[in-house]
Amino acid sequence: MKSPSKNGATNIFYDFMLVPRPSFWAQRSRLEKRLILSLGVISVLAVAFLAAFLATALMKTSTDVNASKLLINMDDKTDPCDDFYDFACGSFVKNTRIPDDKTSVNTFSIITDQLQEQIRALLDEPISENEPRPFVLAKTLYQACMNRTAIEARGVQPLLDMLRRLGGWPVLQGDTWNENSFSWEESVYRFREAGYSVDYFLDFSISVDVKNSTKRIIDLDQASLGLSREYLNRGFSDKLVQAYYEYMVDIATLLGAERAKAEVELKESLQFEMKLANISLPLEKRRNATSLYNPMTIAELQQKFPRIPWLAYINRLLSPHVQVGLDEVAIVNVPKYITDLEDLLEKTPKRVQANYVMWRVAGASVSYLTEDLRRRQLAYVTALSGKTERESRWKECADTTSVSMSIAVGALYIRKYFNENSKSNALEMVNDIRQQFRKTLETVDWMDEKTRHEALEKADAMASHIAYPSEMLDNNKLTEFYSGLEMSSDKLMESVLNLTLFGTEYLFGKLREPVNKTDWVTHGRPAIVNAFYSSIENSIQFPAGILQGAFFSANRPAYMNYGAIGFVIGHEITHGFDDQGRQFDKNGNLVDWWQETTKQKYLEKAKCIIDQYFNYTVKEVNMKLNGVNTQGENIADNGGIKEAYYAYQAWTQRHGEEARLPGLEKYSARQLFWMSAANTWCSVYRNEAIKLRITTGFHAPGRFRVIGPMSNMEEFAADFKCPAGSPMNPVKKCKVW
Repeated sequence: MKSPSKNGATNIFYDFMLVPRPSFWAQRSRLEKRLILSLGVISVLAVAFLAAFLATALMKTSTDVNASKLLINMDDKTDPCDDFYDFACGSFVKNTRIPDDKTSVNTFSIITDQLQEQIRALLDEPISENEPRPFVLAKTLYQACMNRTAIEARGVQPLLDMLRRLGGWPVLQGDTWNENSFSWEESVYRFREAGYSVDYFLDFSISVDVKNSTKRIIDLDQASLGLSREYLNRGFSDKLVQAYYEYMVDIATLLGAERAKAEVELKESLQFEMKLANISLPLEKRRNATSLYNPMTIAELQQKFPRIPWLAYINRLLSPHVQVGLDEVAIVNVPKYITDLEDLLEKTPKRVQANYVMWRVAGASVSYLTEDLRRRQLAYVTALSGKTERESRWKECADTTSVSMSIAVGALYIRKYFNENSKSNALEMVNDIRQQFRKTLETVDWMDEKTRHEALEKADAMASHIAYPSEMLDNNKLTEFYSGLEMSSDKLMESVLNLTLFGTEYLFGKLREPVNKTDWVTHGRPAIVNAFYSSIENSIQFPAGILQGAFFSANRPAYMNYGAIGFVIGHEITHGFDDQGRQFDKNGNLVDWWQETTKQKYLEKAKCIIDQYFNYTVKEVNMKLNGVNTQGENIADNGGIKEAYYAYQAWTQRHGEEARLPGLEKYSARQLFWMSAANTWCSVYRNEAIKLRITTGFHAPGRFRVIGPMSNMEEFAADFKCPAGSPMNPVKKCKVW
C-alpha cells in the first residue's frame, strides 16, 4: 500500500496541472468586467501622467541646475567681445576661495573631489569573505595608509633600515660610511630590487619602439630630477632651489644627521644634481621625436661610452626576465647627456654621489612615514605650490590607492557608480566630432593631396577607448593581473614599494612581448578625471571619471555637452595632428609622411600659435607663457573647439533646435555652447602654482585656453557679433586646423 500522504500530494498536484479551476476573470459578471476595465484604463493613464510629470519635473530641475551653474560663474557686466573668459568665468574667479589644502580650483578638481568621495566609500567597505583578491589588496593598501597608529609606532625605522640595505646614507653614517663599497651602478641595482626608481643617474625603461610600434625596445634617457631642471639651473639664488636645499637638510636632520654636516654635504650633493640638470636637454628641445631616436647596439654603446659597463648593467636591471647580448638595440634619447654623465661621475667623489642618490630615496619615502617628516614635507610643498595644509588623510590615502592600484580601484568604481548610458552617448559625440575633423582635413587649402590622403587615413584609423575596457568586469582577469602582489595593513612604506616593484617587473618583463595596442591593462584607469591621446597607438581615451559633472550629463542640452566634453574630445583628436602627434603615422610609427611644402606651411601656422601664446601675460605673477612648451596643447585647443562647434551644428540638423536655459533666454544655443566651453576652464590658482605651471607645464592656464582659441574663431565673433578689431575678434588670427 502506498503512503496516503504521498499519494494525496501526487494526486492533488496532478489534478491541479491537468484540470485547472475557472480563472478569476471567467468567474466575473459582464458588469464587473466593464468596471474593472474602466478602472484599469484610468490607472494606466494616471501612471502615464505621473511618469510624464516626474520626467518633466526632473528635466526642469536638471535644466535649472545647468542654468544656475552658468549664471553663478558668469559676470554679465563684462562685454563678451572684450574678454570672454571674464564674461563666462568672472564671478567664479571672484567668489571661489582656494582651500588651504589645494593649489587651485577648477572643473577638473571639483569633479575629482566628488570622485574621491566615491572611492573612499568603496575602500571603506569591509572586506567580505569571498571578495576578489584585487579588491582585498586595494582595501588593504588603503587601510595601511589610514593606520596612523602603526605608522607612528614604527617611526622612521623602516626608512633607516632601507637606507642601510641600499648601502647607507653618508650624511647619516658619518665616518663609518665606506666609500669603497659604493658604485653608482651598484646603487641602481639595489634600488631596482627594493622597488625604488632606477632613473636617478640615467633613465632606463622599456618602451614601444616608435619606428616599429609592434615591438618594444630598451630606452635610455637623461635622469629624473628631484626639482625641475628649469629651477635647478637658476642656482642657489632661486627661492625654490633654496627651499629644496633646506628641505633636504631638515629631512636628514630628522633622520639623525648632524645639522652642520648635513648643510655642507647636502649642498655638495645638490650641486651635483644641478650639474645633472645642466647637462640635460631642456623641454623646448625635446619636442622633435626624430632627434630623440638614436638607436645603438650594446656593442656600440660600450664603444661610444666605455666608462659604463653596459652589458652587465642592462642585464642586471632586466634580470630575471630577459638577458640580452651585444647585438641588442637600445634607443639613446640624448647621446651627449651620457658623454657628459661619464665625465661628471668621474669628477664627482663617491660620497657626493651617494649623498645625492640616498637623498632621492629618502625624499621618495617621506609621504609614507611619520607626521614629523610629513609636516616638513608640507613646508617645502608650500614654497613650491602655495598650499598650506595637507589634504585630509583619507583623501591622500584614496589618491595613493587609486593611483597605485588604478585597475582594481577602477573596477570597483565602474561597477557601482558608472552610468552605462554615458558610454553610448559619449561614443555618439566622438563619432560626430571625428567626422567634423575629417571635413577639416578635406577642406584645408594649405595641404597637398598626398599629405591630405595620409592625414585622412590616420584620422580614420584613430581608435577610441570610451569609459573602460570590458575586461575590468572579469574578476579572473583582475586576479591574474595582480597575482604575486602582496600588501600589509600595518606596513605602508613596504606595501608601496611592493607596488612599485610589481610595476617594474611587469614593464621589464614585456621586452620580448609584441605590443597589443588594445591591451585592456593599458586602458584600465577609468577612475580618473582626464582624457588622453596616444601617438604610439593613434588612439583617444576618455575614462569613465570624466564622463560626468560639468563635462557631461544626459539630462542637459546638447550644446552644453558639446561645449564641455565635446571640446575635450576634439582636443584629444587634434593631438594626433599637433606639432608632436603629426610626426607619427596612422599605425603609430615615427614616419615623416608630410610633403616638404605642406610641412613648411604647417610649421608657419604653428609658429603663429607659438607667438600668440608667448604674448600672453599672467598679470597676477607678471610672467609670459611659454609658447613653445605649450604649443601642442594650444594647437589641440584651437582645433578641438572648432570640431566640437561644427559637430553641434550637425547635431541640431538631426535633432532640431534646443530650448534655451531659464534665466539665460537672451542667449542663443550657439552662444550657450561657447559659454559651456569656457566654463570647462574656469580656474583660480595660487601664485606659486601658476608660476610652477608656466615654468614647467605644457598647458596654458584656464584663461588662455578660453580667449586663445575663441579669439581665433570667426564663428565665435559672428555668434556674439564682436566688431572687427575687438579683443575677441582680432584682425590677425592663428589657425592650424
